[in-house]
Amino acid sequence: MAKSTAVRKAMTKTQLLAEIAENTEVAKKDVAAVLDELANIIDRHIKKGAVGHFTLPGLLKIKTVKKPARKAQSGVANPFRPGETMDVAAKPASVQVKALALKKLKDMAK
Repeated sequence: MAKSTAVRKAMTKTQLLAEIAENTEVAKKDVAAVLDELANIIDRHIKKGAVGHFTLPGLLKIKTVKKPARKAQSGVANPFRPGETMDVAAKPASVQVKALALKKLKDMAK
């Protein structure tokens, strides 16, 4: 693989599609279809009732983390004003999506 140059400004979706199409000699329309299908596959992996994680080999892992509900509390010490207490509101259970960088992606940053 040839040494690549650093990008100085983030690419838009159109610029990204154009560069991938140019470098791979694949039609821009086909590149867009591949990216759309990748998004669809990720959606099927992380939606409710699915496996809950998706790995793009060598680059990143996307996973869901279930956060339990939290009850309301009163009289909790205020971390910003020592000596004062505050009330903490209840929070319903939720699901967060996390993206973790894998080794190949971490090595790219070096």
